[in-house]
Amino acid sequence: MLLLSSTVLPAQQQLPTNISIPKVSLSVDKTENSSDLVTTLQILAIITVLALAPSILVMMTCFTRIIVVFHFLKQAIGTTTQPPTQVLTGLALFLTFFVMQPALDKANKEGIQPYMREEITQQQALTNVMQPFREFMLKHTREEDLGLFIKLNGGDKPKDINEVSTWTIIPAFTISELRIAFQIGFLLFVPFLVLDMIIASTLMSLGMFLLPPQLISMPIKILLFILVDGWYLIIDSLMRSIITP
Repeated sequence: MLLLSSTVLPAQQQLPTNISIPKVSLSVDKTENSSDLVTTLQILAIITVLALAPSILVMMTCFTRIIVVFHFLKQAIGTTTQPPTQVLTGLALFLTFFVMQPALDKANKEGIQPYMREEITQQQALTNVMQPFREFMLKHTREEDLGLFIKLNGGDKPKDINEVSTWTIIPAFTISELRIAFQIGFLLFVPFLVLDMIIASTLMSLGMFLLPPQLISMPIKILLFILVDGWYLIIDSLMRSIITP
């Protein structure tokens, strides 16, 4: 014990005492250079876009349709905790990037890269970036939903689809995606609901009133889902409904 204390004390005495900790300060200074102001505004715009990135991903892509269908699938099978939500969300994200890859490439090629080479203005770059997403959303938006938000927006009726603002297209596209997702979810529920009814009727006819039907139906539904290669069918149907509406 004495030997241990004698070896620790010299080591403690050798530690430096003048350790300086760096500090970070944020200040706002006046400047007369217009380029500094433009750079500051660009940084603020980038930070704003990054903060709104989750909402943009959800509202302007097919992520909503995919994640809602996955939720209905979990409820239909009865495994409310499996697969985990993180796994389904990650799969939905990668499927979204797979579908939106052409739009992302076009936005990068026609908007971001020319702007970085200073070939176009910032406003033109923003227009070129938004154009592929507008085309995607308009492709999957019902006319009734789009007409609803044009009517709610007020003002004059647009003569051309190019006159419709992006802020009008986004909510119309979202409710159209929710409508299709609920339709797919209903179709997923039907076979599993029929199976639940058959199993419940069989247990009642056998007099097994105290045995929960879910205890018997859930393994059978999982087995049926595996036999028909359910994940392949669902992903294939989802991708076909998005890529070729």
